[in-house]
Amino acid sequence: MGEIPLLDEIAVIAALGVLVTVILSRLRLPTVAGLLFSGALVGPFGFELVHSIHSIEILAEVGVVLLLFTIGLEFSLARLKSIFRQVALGGLLQVGLTTAVVAGVATALGEPPGRSVFYGFVFALSSTAIVLRALAERRELDAPHGRFIVGTLIFQDLCVVPMVLIVPMLGTAAQGGDMAQSIGVALGKAAALVVATILVARLVVPRALRWVAAARSREVFLLAVLALCVGTAWLTAQAGLSLALGAFLGGMVVADTEYGHRAMGDMLPLRDAFVSVFFVSLGMLFDFRVVMQQPLLVLLLLVGFLGAKGFLATLAAFAMRFPARVAWLAGVGLAQFGEFGFVLARLGESAGVVDAAATKPLLAAGIASMFLTPVFVRVAPHLTAGQRLLLPLERLIGVRSIDEADGGDEHALAGHVVIVGYGVAGRLVARALTACGAKYVVLELNAETVRVARAAGEPVYYGDATSEEALGHAHLEKARALLLLMNDPQAAQRVVDTAKRVAPTVPILMRARYILEKEPLLAMGATDVVAEEVEGGVEILARLLRWLDVPRNVIEERIDEVRASTQTTERNVTIPRRALGDHGDLAELKIESALVTEASAAVGRSAAALGVRHETGALIVAMRRDGKLLEQTDPNEPFLAGDVVYLAGSVGSVKKAVDLLTRPLAGPAQAAGDELGLSA
Repeated sequence: MGEIPLLDEIAVIAALGVLVTVILSRLRLPTVAGLLFSGALVGPFGFELVHSIHSIEILAEVGVVLLLFTIGLEFSLARLKSIFRQVALGGLLQVGLTTAVVAGVATALGEPPGRSVFYGFVFALSSTAIVLRALAERRELDAPHGRFIVGTLIFQDLCVVPMVLIVPMLGTAAQGGDMAQSIGVALGKAAALVVATILVARLVVPRALRWVAAARSREVFLLAVLALCVGTAWLTAQAGLSLALGAFLGGMVVADTEYGHRAMGDMLPLRDAFVSVFFVSLGMLFDFRVVMQQPLLVLLLLVGFLGAKGFLATLAAFAMRFPARVAWLAGVGLAQFGEFGFVLARLGESAGVVDAAATKPLLAAGIASMFLTPVFVRVAPHLTAGQRLLLPLERLIGVRSIDEADGGDEHALAGHVVIVGYGVAGRLVARALTACGAKYVVLELNAETVRVARAAGEPVYYGDATSEEALGHAHLEKARALLLLMNDPQAAQRVVDTAKRVAPTVPILMRARYILEKEPLLAMGATDVVAEEVEGGVEILARLLRWLDVPRNVIEERIDEVRASTQTTERNVTIPRRALGDHGDLAELKIESALVTEASAAVGRSAAALGVRHETGALIVAMRRDGKLLEQTDPNEPFLAGDVVYLAGSVGSVKKAVDLLTRPLAGPAQAAGDELGLSA
C-alpha cells in the first residue's frame, strides 16, 4: 500500500503536540502555548518534520471556520444586543485607542495608510483562549478586572468580523486604490448579507433543523449543522466576502433556534480538533532565524505588546472609572497577541497588504507574548509596584469618589458597618441593616452600580478597599464591623491585611468561595469566614433529602454532621416545605373544600352526627368561619351556613364528604328521620 504523507504528518503533529503540551502544562502554561511551540518544532524553521505545509494550512482554514462558527453560536441576536450595551464602551476604548495609536506610530515611521491600519488591527486583538483560561484557573472571572477583560474580549471577537472585511480592502489602498470606496462596498455587501441571514434564521433554519431533529440521529444532526457552517461560509466567499464572516453568521443563525445548545455540544469536539491543527500551523510560522537576525525589532515588538498595549488597556480601564489595581491587572491581562491576529496576518499577506518579511517579526514577538501572558497574569496580583506607579494617573483622572464623600454625614458617624461589594449579597445586607436602623457605608468598584445606588439615596461610594486611603475615608477605625463580599479572592486577602493595619480591633466578617481558603484567611486576621461551597452544599443536601421523603429529624442529623466537620452557623436549620402531592407516599391524598349553604342538610348538625369520618373516610383538617381559619374543630359543634370545610383524603372519600355536606335539606319526613338517627 502506498504511503500517505499527510496522514503521517498529522500523526507526527498530534503526537508531538500532546507531548509538548503535557510538558508545558507542568509549568502551568496553557494548551495553546504547547500547540504553538510544537508547531514551531515540526515546521519548516524547526526540525522540518512536516513538509505538506499547504495541506496543513487547508486544515487550519477549516479550524478557523469552525472556531468562528462556534463563536457565532454563543452570540444569538438577542444576546448580542444585551452584551453590546454592557461591553461596548470599554471594548471600544481599548480597540479604538490601540488601533489609532499603533496606526499613528506606523504612519510616522513611513508606512502607507493601509498597512498602518492593518498593524493597528493586529495589535488591538488579544488572546481569548489564553486569558479566559488564566482567569478561570484563578477564579477571577467575576472580579472587577475579570469582568472588564471578559467584556473587552467579547467586543474584540465582534470586531473581528468588520476587520476581516476591511483587511482585503487595505491592499488596494497600499497599491494606490480608493480604500474608502472599497471598504464601503465591502461593508454594504456585509450589511445585505446580515439582513439576508436574519431572514433565513427566522424563516428557514428553525423548520429545517426541526425536520432533521425528527430523524433522532445525532450523526444526521451534526452533518446538518456542519452543512450550515460550511454552506454559509461558502456563500459569503462567493459574494466576495470572507469565509470567517460566513461561518460567524452561520453560527448566529443556529444560535437563534432552539437547537443552539445541542449544536454547540456536538460541534465542540470537532472544532477543538481542527483548531488544534490551526494553532500548530500558526506555530509553524515562527521562524527562529528571525529572532537571531532581527533581535532588536522582535524585542521592540514584544515590548509593544506587553508594555504599550497593556498601558493603553489600562487607560481604557481608567476611563471606565476603575482604580489603579483593577486597571493594572486589566492591562496585564490584555497585553498579548491574539489568535485572530494570526488570521488577520495571513489574510493581510494573501491580500498584498503586507509581505512575509514584515509579518515574521510580528508573529515571533506575538507568539512570545502569548507564552509570557500566563506567567504575568499569575504574578501581577502580587506586584504592587505597577499599581503604585499608576496612582498619580488615577488621581489625575479622578476615579475615586470615597474621599470626596468624606465630609458627608454617613462618614462622620461612628458605629457603622463598612461593606465592601454591592452585589446581590451586599444589597441584601444593606436592606437588612436599614430595616434594623443600623448605619453602613459601601465601597464598590463598579461605577454603574455606584451611580444607580447613589441615585436611590444609598450610601454607596466608589473606592478601592485594598488601599489604606479608601478605608481611612470610610472611617474604618470607628466602625463596628467590616464585611467583605468581594469576588476577587486575591483582593480580599489584601483588604484583610490592609484593614488589620488601619483598624486592628475592628472585626472582619467575610465570605470565601472554598473551605480551603478559610483557615489562611483566619490566620491573616479575619474574624469569621463563611465558605460558599459549604453553604451551597448544605442547602442542596437539605432539598435533596426532602425530595427523597427522608424524615425531618433525620435531615437535621445529617446537616448537623456536615456542620460539625466544616463550619457552624448562627441560623436555625430551615428545610423547604413540600406540597402534599410532592410526598410519594401521600400522592393519592387530596385536599378539597366544601361550602355549607343555608339549603344544606348539614346546617345545625355536627360532623359526628353526620358521620363524616365514619361514613366517607375523609378527615376534616380545618374550617373557615366568619373569615377566620379554625385549625382545630370540635366534631360535636354544629355547622353554620357560610362555613367552609376543608377535607383531606382520597379522591373518592373527599367526593363523598363534599356530597354529604352540600346535599340539600330533604322534606319533613327525612328531617324527622335524621333527628331520630334513622338515616345512614
